[in-house]
Amino acid sequence: MAVKVDEIPGKAAASYTEEDITVLEGLEAVRKRPGMYIGSTGPTGLHHLVWEVVDNSVDEAMAGRATRIDVTLLADGGVRVSDDGAGIPVGPHPKYPKQSTAEIVLTTLHAGGKFGGKGYQVSGGLHGVGISVVNALSTRLVLEVDRDGQHWEAEFEKGGKVKQKMTAVGPAPKDRGTGEPRNGTTVTFWPDGSIFDETEFRAQTILERMQIMAFLNKGLEIRFTDERTDPVTKMTYKYNGGIVDFVKHLNASKESLFRKVASFEQAEEGQEVEIALQWNAGYHESIHSFANGISTIEGGMHVEGFSKSLTNVVNRYARARNLLKEKEENLKGEDIREGLTAIISVRLRDPQFEGQTKAKLGNTSIRSLAERTTNQKLTEWLEENPREASQIVQKSLQAARARMAAQGARDLTRRKSALDGAGLPGKLADCSSRDPRESELFIVEGNSAGGSAKDARNPHTQAILPIRGKILNVERARIDKMLKNAEIQALISAIGAGLAEEFDVEKIRYHKVILLADADVDGSHIRTLLLTFFYRQMKPLVEGGFIYVAQPPLYSTLVGKEKIYLKDDAARDAFLAEHPDHKHDFNRLKGLGEMDFAELRDTTMDPGKRSLLQINVEQAATADEVCSILMGDDVELRRHFIQTNAKDVRFLDI
Repeated sequence: MAVKVDEIPGKAAASYTEEDITVLEGLEAVRKRPGMYIGSTGPTGLHHLVWEVVDNSVDEAMAGRATRIDVTLLADGGVRVSDDGAGIPVGPHPKYPKQSTAEIVLTTLHAGGKFGGKGYQVSGGLHGVGISVVNALSTRLVLEVDRDGQHWEAEFEKGGKVKQKMTAVGPAPKDRGTGEPRNGTTVTFWPDGSIFDETEFRAQTILERMQIMAFLNKGLEIRFTDERTDPVTKMTYKYNGGIVDFVKHLNASKESLFRKVASFEQAEEGQEVEIALQWNAGYHESIHSFANGISTIEGGMHVEGFSKSLTNVVNRYARARNLLKEKEENLKGEDIREGLTAIISVRLRDPQFEGQTKAKLGNTSIRSLAERTTNQKLTEWLEENPREASQIVQKSLQAARARMAAQGARDLTRRKSALDGAGLPGKLADCSSRDPRESELFIVEGNSAGGSAKDARNPHTQAILPIRGKILNVERARIDKMLKNAEIQALISAIGAGLAEEFDVEKIRYHKVILLADADVDGSHIRTLLLTFFYRQMKPLVEGGFIYVAQPPLYSTLVGKEKIYLKDDAARDAFLAEHPDHKHDFNRLKGLGEMDFAELRDTTMDPGKRSLLQINVEQAATADEVCSILMGDDVELRRHFIQTNAKDVRFLDI
């Protein structure tokens, strides 16, 4: 027998009538669900507001109407983006004659000049929500337009509501170069602190993005100003070589296989592709793809077309030159891409991105164009540059041999693990808990520090793995050599989830892997090398937020009978400024090995006292941010870190 909801004990009947249907008008939907439009309300989403405005200015440049973009971080927390394009149309819209077209663009989702194909042949915008979303998520936005000799202004308040309608306030200012009235658009906005976790923009994050935009748009000048600093920070980017300069920039800290950069482009109706590539002596590929100036960090059809054709072209060349013998197998794509740095930039009239964040391009037509272009143009380049072509093939052959050796090493490691039972390294002091969610692995610098850590730990949940000195730099070693390294083997066995493409994050034995190294230069290097290893060979461990860095102190001192710890020289100086009458000496803790178990427990291992720094996608999206977190202002360490790793667009997704 059927039972009605209101007859179930403790269950009240829920009404569902016309009054329960909510209609979100204007920009309310954006404020209700901001993550749908900008990805998140953390730092990534905050900076996405800047990208949306800048992308509009870049679209003007791609349309041939703008040559310069100015991005300014204001002292009061706002951002101003200005270009010398045509200026947003300010007159009445044909369909809505009582409203300025510019106001419609700022207050209506899916309103813009990128749908009909007349205003822009190509553009970064697809969904038409960019500038209106910025308006919706700001406490205030001021729009200025210079067009047809007039200067127009409009102002919007919290949530994108019109405060001042579009009004001509005087003549447009003169262009300094030509003396003629300037054209262009200026957008100034202040993000809403009630929406975002924080509203402080990071200069380095914006600079990296602006530099990429300048690379992708040959000859475009982008000027950056940070008025929050004293003195004011200024930077200008302009690259007449375009993506060729981009490749040179990415390979600047690496040993290039040869000096030449291969570059080619091709266009057909409605779409075009531009590719530049160069190999270096390293072992990791670094392919960066863009569609209409937007970074497609998950690749897409343009990358598929390029990669497939690259493999075919190099194999065909190797066969024709007898560099690849008849009985030898074809080179795999991963062999050929070892050490490759490539930029793939496409422009197309109707880009089909997967999702609002535009991480992956789905147009099948661009795959065909990228494939045909690479097939034809790269074949010609290899024929015209036989010395460089031979170097590419020889490096690929070495990579293939290393790949096969690595597979053998993996198989051997698996067999040894099976024979050894659990396969755990002998120097691992494991915890008794078998619940990964509460288990922690401390990777400790040095055997003596490992001994202290064992005494200081909670043996139920905390495991200790001491490592000797600096581990192998995996950036400068192929995987076959890496798998023979004793310290690397110990790390792989202890974590227990495999390696590289076989890594299974569901099998990890600890949900906190904590790097515990000395508070000196060598300790920073060791942390860097460990981070490099985890990022390259156990990336899901990093992306999942399982990697932590413990911050051991450099000094201790007594305040009364209580011992306090100070992170570094700056912390000591700040302490002295606050306690000018402090009489006790400062004990410099030279290394973890010299700290007794009580000091280790109090500063890094006691969950109630320790200072653990979790690095994740929201907190650090670039190499420089990771350097700042781990190494402060130490320029040499920053340089080492960047040279140790591929300094790519989406560096260390941690």
